[in-house]
Amino acid sequence: MKIDIERLGLKNVVVDPETLFTFPDGLAGFEACKRFKLFHEEGKTAVFWLQSVDDPGVMFPVVTPEQLDMEYQIELSDEDCALIGLADGADAAVVVIIYRDASLDGKIAANTHSPVVLNLKNRKGMQKILQSIQPTLVVRGR
Repeated sequence: MKIDIERLGLKNVVVDPETLFTFPDGLAGFEACKRFKLFHEEGKTAVFWLQSVDDPGVMFPVVTPEQLDMEYQIELSDEDCALIGLADGADAAVVVIIYRDASLDGKIAANTHSPVVLNLKNRKGMQKILQSIQPTLVVRGR
């Protein structure tokens, strides 16, 4: 299969359908987008891109919370686990969507209220909308 990656100006990129992640409920605001390819630019592994195969104009930069020096844990319900077929937490990867925050003079910020959970075993994903976050301050010496 071939896809266009509009944001990077790439056309007819060959993608193995077996490498796609399926989001049964889509992502918040993009519920019609069910299939995504996760990739990174060559030589740049800090930021991954979650590219919709259903709409080439939909693409999100994602990182692991650890890359932002965050200790981050979420709790999934039985329904969440059933949605993405997650039986073992070791098969899950959690990423957050990053963006430039205009209120912070364009600095990079992360959407920690709606992380993306990926089942690496069966390639299903979901966006977990958190109702509340209880932040914990962790001070690390450098």
